[in-house]
Amino acid sequence: MVLKSYTVGPFSQNTYLLSQKGEGLLIDPGFYDPTEYVQFKSDIKENKIKLLAVLLTHAHIDHVIGLDKVLADFNIPVYLNHSDLYLWNNFPNQAAMFGVRTAGFDFIPEPLPEMNGMKLGSFQFDVLYTPGHSPDHVSLYFKEKNLLIAGDVLFKQSIGRTDLYKGDFDILATSIRQKLYVLPNSTEVWPGHGPKTTIGFEKENNGFVKG
Repeated sequence: MVLKSYTVGPFSQNTYLLSQKGEGLLIDPGFYDPTEYVQFKSDIKENKIKLLAVLLTHAHIDHVIGLDKVLADFNIPVYLNHSDLYLWNNFPNQAAMFGVRTAGFDFIPEPLPEMNGMKLGSFQFDVLYTPGHSPDHVSLYFKEKNLLIAGDVLFKQSIGRTDLYKGDFDILATSIRQKLYVLPNSTEVWPGHGPKTTIGFEKENNGFVKG
């Protein structure tokens, strides 16, 4: 499996393209500037990747602001955890807070519940429900690749903010300790912002949630 990271948008958000066997999954499309999306489309074409789906770790604006661009070109499903759809349903209000005008989305994504062994094409991964930064947050664990897409739960020596809608530090800390810190220390953590890290490094060096 090949992981391609795009740092995009005014929030320097990490969008990920996972590809294997000619298939691809797009995670958290934060494309804002047109050139960012053009680069993504170029990579898809050059590597002859059939895009299967969009997976959202959560529905904050910086993780979904490029979704309309993607869906204009690709007829694919979008997956989001349904524990709390407030952020998704109120996307226009979210966007307005940052000076972005949008009508939002006219559909509800496919559910992305907590489960082991979810399969999409040639991909298999575990969906870990990890609220605290947002009430709909999930992290995606590709066990065979020793890789975790952590969204905005765990960053290198930091954690996701908890001062937004239904943010809660205690819930976030519990998510990290019970869902992420139980993974092998060598697990690569690819976060929603900033550089990659490992579970073992964060257990020892994270100043907010120790292992």
